[in-house]
Amino acid sequence: MVISRPPARTLGALVIAAFFCAPVTALRAQDSDPVAARVNGVDIHESELAYAEEEIGGNIPNMPPDQKRDYLITYLADVVVLSQAAEKQKLGDRPDVKRRLAFDHNRLLMEALLQDVGKAALSEDAEHKVYDEAVKQMGKEEEVHARHILVATEDEAKAIEAELKKGADFAQLAKDKSKDPGAAEGGDLGYFTKDQMVPEFSEVAFKLDKGQISDPVKTQFGWHVIKVEDKRIKPTPTFDQVKAQIDNYVAHRAQAELVENLRKSATIERLDKPVAADPSLNPAAPLCPTRRSTRSTTRPSSRW
Repeated sequence: MVISRPPARTLGALVIAAFFCAPVTALRAQDSDPVAARVNGVDIHESELAYAEEEIGGNIPNMPPDQKRDYLITYLADVVVLSQAAEKQKLGDRPDVKRRLAFDHNRLLMEALLQDVGKAALSEDAEHKVYDEAVKQMGKEEEVHARHILVATEDEAKAIEAELKKGADFAQLAKDKSKDPGAAEGGDLGYFTKDQMVPEFSEVAFKLDKGQISDPVKTQFGWHVIKVEDKRIKPTPTFDQVKAQIDNYVAHRAQAELVENLRKSATIERLDKPVAADPSLNPAAPLCPTRRSTRSTTRPSSRW
């Protein structure tokens, strides 16, 4: 909805934020991993097709599943034949290649450990404890269910207000005259909290009584006429509704604790500059840069 602010940092936003480079999902089981293809005597397993899709999935053109499978097998076949050619040239003995192999080896071990720790942390007791604590923190926050009609000028808004006073149907007027994308739904904004809308809009909407219509209200988007359909205290989500978010939070918290403990016991030497002048050794800094997310171990907030 065009008048909405970006959502506040809710519990869902906090607990869904990933902590490290690896997803929480455990590594794929290998006890049933059929061979999909064989290239120069090297088996390509089903699991490797999944790994390849994770690696290059964003660059694969849209295509039917069978064609995508062929594409991935071709990619992996290329990897095999090119790596074999590189081995013949002894590129694996080159110092830069050795360093990259060592880096990838360490990274994969790190991801496997983090995945295992995250999975091990999940339990009904841990999940319900996080949920119960968050529910306790929740205050009684009011929500408003409103409709609005958005127009460009104050005169247009006053004309609409006059029609409404004569008994015109609000939803129909919104469909006919509002320039908001929600006009097709009769200007229905659903339920929202005060901080989800721009201040000028919220101040008026939350002062209106159920069934009341506002005078014209100016915001950065234009002029609004608002009708309040209902008011309520924001309902608490059920455990099942937020379980996935809680699982991520619990797993990421366990990963964070592991890293903090290991970092404290590690000997980390910076040879490029004095340790005292190096902010990167701050214990709060993440273990590794991640393309997917930023680290968050903040306690759940009181709001979803």
